[in-house]
Amino acid sequence: MSMLGTKWTLHGNGKSVQPGKVVAPGERLSWPLTIGIGMQHVVAMFGATFLVPIITGMPPATTLLFSGIGTILFLVITRGLVPSYLGSSFAFIAPIAASQAQYGIPGALGGVVMAGVVLAAIGAVVQKFGAGWINRLMPPIVTGAIVALIGLNLAPAAKANFDAAPITALVTLVTIILVSVLFRGILGRLSILVGVVVGYLVAMLRGEVDYAKMDAASWIGLPPFQTPEFHLGVIGLFVPVVLVLVAENVGHVKSVAAMTGQNLDGVSGRALMADGAATVLAGLGGGSGTTTYAENIGVMAATKVYSTAAYWVAGIFAILLSFSPKFGELIATVPAGVLGGAATMLYGMIGVLGVKIWVQNKVNFANSINLTTAAVALIIGIADYTWVIGDLTFTGIALGSAAALLIYHGMKAIARLRGTVTEPETEEGTVQSV
Repeated sequence: MSMLGTKWTLHGNGKSVQPGKVVAPGERLSWPLTIGIGMQHVVAMFGATFLVPIITGMPPATTLLFSGIGTILFLVITRGLVPSYLGSSFAFIAPIAASQAQYGIPGALGGVVMAGVVLAAIGAVVQKFGAGWINRLMPPIVTGAIVALIGLNLAPAAKANFDAAPITALVTLVTIILVSVLFRGILGRLSILVGVVVGYLVAMLRGEVDYAKMDAASWIGLPPFQTPEFHLGVIGLFVPVVLVLVAENVGHVKSVAAMTGQNLDGVSGRALMADGAATVLAGLGGGSGTTTYAENIGVMAATKVYSTAAYWVAGIFAILLSFSPKFGELIATVPAGVLGGAATMLYGMIGVLGVKIWVQNKVNFANSINLTTAAVALIIGIADYTWVIGDLTFTGIALGSAAALLIYHGMKAIARLRGTVTEPETEEGTVQSV
């Protein structure tokens, strides 16, 4: 593998995956097959990546450009060891929407840049000292609470879009649900994209789609760029996002390691630095913040192809698509009803993902520290508690995340000083003498 991770060896005969084998990150199939799989990765990330700029009112083409650039940057920084597509992170939706209300899109972009800088800095620390301290700072109870409250905090936004066109929204949501259970393989994993397409067709029939901007757009041209503005008031909105991105990236690296049978612990820091750098670039140019994509892990699991060559293809293809303003405006025509149906599923999935973290790690809620951490953090996040101090505004996501960290570590410290012993933190019986 070269320094850029662009020297791949041919897997077998290059035409098929041998039984019981996987195509490793440093391998590839024949180029026609690799190009096909790369384009499949673009399709997999498509629905979710575009929903973020559409929901937040940012240019879809610009987000697509920086997701492609970010993907290639990720592959270079991780030296081709971690196959991943960097798509739009849903964790940014709430802070972008809140900061836009105060400072407009430039202020929101400034927050994206700041989040990227912090993430890259954390990556540098992880690369130097390892990821153990992250697990101590954010054990599963804390990580799960933060992820859950970010998704559930967005529930009112999903309802607002749903109410804009209830019939279209309902068709979109029902289609997503049915496709996820009616079909196997890649089609089942693309249920959100299929649901958006079906909902869009219904919206067309109901006259809810406006093509004026798309008709006026040219076929070929640069995507729109916008520069950020920096305000202290957005810091509290975007800091919790960094915690989620850390969890997502580290989780992605662990998943790829498990599926490929490789030890990738030494590259976790590089993955965080790469996602941080990609997020900074996106914020500087007008795109949404990025993260590693679970949708594309699904494609890899289905195809058994973990080749980073396919992701180079996906990144380049995404960049080429972004240079069609007409295509970008077509994506922007997705109406509110379709977004409402899709968002109902997506935001709920984010919330349940937090619960999944608890379940997978067998978090024991008989432990009063775990119970209190989750209970208080969730209510603060869902109800969107707000705290204004001068020019700084801390909303439910920031306050809920801070509460999860402070309550967990604070209660543990107090219990340790008192010399008491709590219930086990996990159901497997990991007792904490505190």
